[in-house]
Amino acid sequence: MNLTGKKVAILGCGRSGVGAAHLAMAVGAERVCVFDINPAATCADETLEFVPGATEEQARAFAADLVVISPGIESDIPWVQAFAEKGAPVIGEMELGCLFYKGRIIAITGTNGKTTTTALIEHILTSAGKTAKACGNYGYPISEVALMEPRPEFAVLEVSSFQLETAYEFCPEVALWLNFAPDHMDRYTKVEDYYNAKLRMFMNMPETALAVVREGEDLPPIRPKRVGFSSVVDSGRLFYRDGCIMEGDACVLPLRGTEMEQAHNAENTMAAMLACRAVGVADAAIAEAVRSFMPPGHRCETVAEMDGVLWLNDSKSTNLHSTEAAVRSQTRPIILIAGGKDKGLDYTAINPMLEKKAHCCIVFGQIAEQLEHTFAPVCRTIRVETVEQAVQAAATCARKGDVVLFSPGTSSFDQFRSYVHRGETFRAAVKQTLHL
Repeated sequence: MNLTGKKVAILGCGRSGVGAAHLAMAVGAERVCVFDINPAATCADETLEFVPGATEEQARAFAADLVVISPGIESDIPWVQAFAEKGAPVIGEMELGCLFYKGRIIAITGTNGKTTTTALIEHILTSAGKTAKACGNYGYPISEVALMEPRPEFAVLEVSSFQLETAYEFCPEVALWLNFAPDHMDRYTKVEDYYNAKLRMFMNMPETALAVVREGEDLPPIRPKRVGFSSVVDSGRLFYRDGCIMEGDACVLPLRGTEMEQAHNAENTMAAMLACRAVGVADAAIAEAVRSFMPPGHRCETVAEMDGVLWLNDSKSTNLHSTEAAVRSQTRPIILIAGGKDKGLDYTAINPMLEKKAHCCIVFGQIAEQLEHTFAPVCRTIRVETVEQAVQAAATCARKGDVVLFSPGTSSFDQFRSYVHRGETFRAAVKQTLHL
């Protein structure tokens, strides 16, 4: 892509938008302007040309040669289309950054586990003496990485379906497909639309590239070489058994005593191991890095253990598949705390597992009534209004040997600013209730 002398419209004034603006200017664009639809929006970089509360009329008047949208902005809304009315291509910030980043790209997608796997791959690579930056949907915008001096050898790129919607030439060297389950049904009309957006990760990859795919995932034929992993079956290159990552009959990476020994994190570790092997990292270096790795917060992290009861914060669980994975990973009787915003998902699929593993479910938030009706046939279910009330109810119900699993299973925006705010509220409530 040659932007010399071009006019570029950047839509969205967050960090991704600012990074895209600087990159466009650095590669020769004649004029770069950041637009935001929110009249109250502010731009962190006051040196950039910026238009808050931009209208469709202003969009048409700008007459962009290229339109770059930030993650989370839908490309088909009238406001975006007004910028492209005269034929300007619309791409995402990720696509722009990847076009100008001249290093090696490892891309990670999946409904769950993306951030942990991205962070782990970055940790393994840097521990092995390579230069790498976690970026994309986690860490730096890829546009910032493209401008770094010296340039990191690897961009470890967490890729969302939203970012892939506006990718056209994107071509990673290694691509990881961790899992797929219905999500974002407040954004997509059909599950197939979400699935097809994810599949775009493989569209330009040649046969010499590598796709790391969880065993059992329903994918169409893809060009890159495919290698599998699983914590459920032993048909993949790597599988999980009794606390060990196995390859054939050999334990290639013991996970007991690490932060990654639960089954869902074992899958993230296997995917990371296969990716890092593919770019030349030895198993011994991978093992050493895994032993020192601390996953990002709010992902089945231990908050407290008192009187034989373990309290886990899995606030990052924003869909049913994530909660299902967290429940499956537990070996102790469960008290599940779930609830939040109504995203239009069907939670009945988790009932057989709850019937076997949970003796109580506590539900809260906008979706509480639906969850109460869903879970009550298979498990004692208590409905409350807030996270604080849920923690108090769990403390009353908990027995020695239980795990209280805060895994909401939906987004946080009915009561909280983010899943981080929600997790911090849970932590504080546990410490107050247990007098820690």
